[in-house]
Amino acid sequence: RSSAKLIAPLGCLVSRQKHTLPDLPYDYGALEPHINAEIMQLHHSKHHATYVNNLNVAEEKYKEALAKGDVTAQVSLQPALKFNGGGHINHTIFWTNLSPNGGGEPKGELMEAIKHDFGSFANFKEKLTAVSVGVQGSGWGWLGYNKEQGRLQIAACANQDPLQGTTGLSPLLGIDVWEHAYYLQYKNVRPDYLKAIWNVINWENVSSRYATCKK
Repeated sequence: RSSAKLIAPLGCLVSRQKHTLPDLPYDYGALEPHINAEIMQLHHSKHHATYVNNLNVAEEKYKEALAKGDVTAQVSLQPALKFNGGGHINHTIFWTNLSPNGGGEPKGELMEAIKHDFGSFANFKEKLTAVSVGVQGSGWGWLGYNKEQGRLQIAACANQDPLQGTTGLSPLLGIDVWEHAYYLQYKNVRPDYLKAIWNVINWENVSSRYATCKK
């Protein structure tokens, strides 16, 4: 009897779908001159792909640890799950936050919320840029939605820490400030990259994320 009870939950784990690298919604060179094709190709096909592969490996090991009831192994796998899982989550959002037809300013409800919570779009842009420039080492600058308080909020996350999993904020717009996101083109001048990225922000995507969060 006891073995039959175990089979059901383990069966659910066994049937788990492996994570896959999402396709980019545009060509590698589509964001030029703001982000060049070489960066996009390496960033997507190498860096993001590595997070996906390592996440699948970590989940496989975690599944084995669960099956064995090995809590020590489960705990020791948490950093790998957080890092690679966060890398996969963050980049999946990032690609859709960018568009060759991006730039300018948002419209509608999102713009109203930005004005309400930051005073003006220029103010918001300045704040998110400053937070992103100020990330020490590697990490992300984010515009998130605080559901409890019903307002927009800016935050920075270290490394690949996912915004929602570490702060509770719903991610709307993420800016990757790891060196692999800009170094080939902007060298160590992160502010130049951050100035350029505003030209390819996909406000339609950010707005639709905002609308979904508010439901």
